[in-house]
Amino acid sequence: MLKVTSTDKAPAAIGPYSQAISANGFLFTSGQVALMPGTGEIVGTTIEEQAERVMQSLKAILEENGIGFEQVVKTTCFLADMADFAAFNEIYGKYFTGKPARSCVAVKELPKKLLCEVEVIAVLEK
Repeated sequence: MLKVTSTDKAPAAIGPYSQAISANGFLFTSGQVALMPGTGEIVGTTIEEQAERVMQSLKAILEENGIGFEQVVKTTCFLADMADFAAFNEIYGKYFTGKPARSCVAVKELPKKLLCEVEVIAVLEK
């Protein structure tokens, strides 16, 4: 059975998708970008500011499902500029202390010309 996650502590889905879906003991989040929950306004102009907002949105989605960053098993990270990798990694490392598997790629462009996007897969058991 699929369960949709919706929390007002992360940006609302603005299209035909959900913040996250849980299935078969796993949580799959949609990519989170640096938008303020409730307003949809862009947060920050630097990779550090935007990465912090992304992590706060992921934290809210994980907490809505009763888990934390420790249950994340895989992340996929998208950067608008690979030159931001080191600065992004500093913020990322503060949250993903369990060192889940990760892919990190540069993309041509992200929605709203944002600098980063992160999606995760997590185990729903603590």
